[in-house]
Amino acid sequence: MLLPLFISGTEIAFIIFIVIIVFGADKVPEIARGLGKGMRQLKDATNDIKSEITKSAEKNGIDIDVTKDIRKEIDKAKEDINDITGPVKRNL
Repeated sequence: MLLPLFISGTEIAFIIFIVIIVFGADKVPEIARGLGKGMRQLKDATNDIKSEITKSAEKNGIDIDVTKDIRKEIDKAKEDINDITGPVKRNL
């Protein structure tokens, strides 16, 4: 899951411009490819760790559905807050 970056289109264009100036247009695809591979390896490693933790928990009889219950409670709380604040937001 990616976190939202609060960067506007103009700021992104400026960053890309600086990257092109510093590294040159020839190196940008290579840098992007390297970053993509690094992000993929990080994601794969994270998924491996998660699966190992899940396997270990199941092997030891630990209930892993606790997070699902917590997620349901959080979603319910969000809905309740939206029900309460919905009319207030519309009036502003």
